[in-house]
Amino acid sequence: MQLVTILIMALLTTSTSMSTLKPDDKKALNPGLNAYISQITEDFSKIPQDRMEELDKIALYIQQQVKADQPVQLTYICTHNSRRSHFGQIWAATAAAYYNVPNVKTFSGGTEISAFNERAVAACERAGFEIAKTTEGENPVYTVTYATDKLPIKAFSKKYNDASNPQSNFCAIMTCSEADKACPVVKGAATRVAVPYIDPKAFDGTAQETAKYDERCKQIATETFYVFSKVKV
Repeated sequence: MQLVTILIMALLTTSTSMSTLKPDDKKALNPGLNAYISQITEDFSKIPQDRMEELDKIALYIQQQVKADQPVQLTYICTHNSRRSHFGQIWAATAAAYYNVPNVKTFSGGTEISAFNERAVAACERAGFEIAKTTEGENPVYTVTYATDKLPIKAFSKKYNDASNPQSNFCAIMTCSEADKACPVVKGAATRVAVPYIDPKAFDGTAQETAKYDERCKQIATETFYVFSKVKV
């Protein structure tokens, strides 16, 4: 494990400087996101070392794709594609814009289909995203806007191998232990990384509901921004 970590860090430090945000790019982000991002980028040191080692594997995939001038395809996977995987997809797109990492496409999916949970939607709105429901029904489609110069993310629940998701040469990021166990092999994935998060669903209907959804949203945001901060462009 130590040798793998050393090799990853060596590859991620071959360039002279990390990705940086140009002032004009920062202005393109939703105004409400800027203060939130300023806070989470101060929290990288709070990430446990064992999680950093897994997150660095995602950064390595991104770095290799950027260096080869190839698409960076990130698919975030949890059981129901309702909470954590959506947080991952949305924050990854935002981090790519923030750090000017090119050609990044983010996706999410589950081993089952449910819906983008309304509590997770609300947590994203509190963080500064502009979200609109564009269809009704049991599995509505939402558009998530994070920047004025980027197309909104189309968010709804789907299986990870849905036709709208990449079928090859993507990084599969397992955001829950259940999906990690249910999918020992993710067909078509170039890289598979497990970074499980505690499901805020356990707090639905409790006095802690809002706080726990915000906590999980912030944790995933912090770790995702850490990943993109490691990429050299």
